[in-house]
Amino acid sequence: MKILVFILLFLSFLHGSDAKYKLGEKLYKSTCISCHGVDGNTDPNVEFIVNPRDLSKTILNEEQTYQIIKKGAHFWGAASDIMPSFENNFNEKDIRSLAYYVSKKFNPNVQEQIEKLYSQREAIPESKKSKMLKRGKKIYKRNCSWCHGVTAHGDGEATRNPEKSIFPYDLTKTLLTNEQMFLYVKYGGQYWGTHKDDMTGWSKKYDDYTLESVIKYIEVNFRNKNDK
Repeated sequence: MKILVFILLFLSFLHGSDAKYKLGEKLYKSTCISCHGVDGNTDPNVEFIVNPRDLSKTILNEEQTYQIIKKGAHFWGAASDIMPSFENNFNEKDIRSLAYYVSKKFNPNVQEQIEKLYSQREAIPESKKSKMLKRGKKIYKRNCSWCHGVTAHGDGEATRNPEKSIFPYDLTKTLLTNEQMFLYVKYGGQYWGTHKDDMTGWSKKYDDYTLESVIKYIEVNFRNKNDK
């Protein structure tokens, strides 16, 4: 009897997941495909101010994808509002299903990839941990503030150019975890699906200790300072 109940529950779970996937697929094809493409990547013949990232390389997990779809990228720190909010277009079930489909279809192993890459980072010696904020501040001001701004609002000097071709994130609003931010800084935006190379990977210039120090400095001084 217990085995029968287990089988029925398992089949019910599979049916629910399948229905969720199919609803998400339907919504993607009717709404998202014109920008993100059939395979999760923008048609190279279509030009945007900022091209949508390649969803097959995205660093975002399912919950983060849900939040981006619901509130729009600008709400979470993007300088551009090309990725709008859909909370007035879709209900909760629709948004959850769409996030589920995007995550399962295009980058189902992203969490495993993040965990694997993060586990390979260099260990920080105990003697250096107390110096991380000082080191992070120095490197942030030297390199990151040029684009992201002194207070990390995405308003650095690099954004004040006539062509307005730089679109750095407001780091006080980012959805990324510290682990994701570290990997994004280490490998660069293009590794994680962006089409522009504005956000370079810094692993060739700085060691993991320095990059983790920058993330710690951002976390302590800038993140979660604004009410969402």
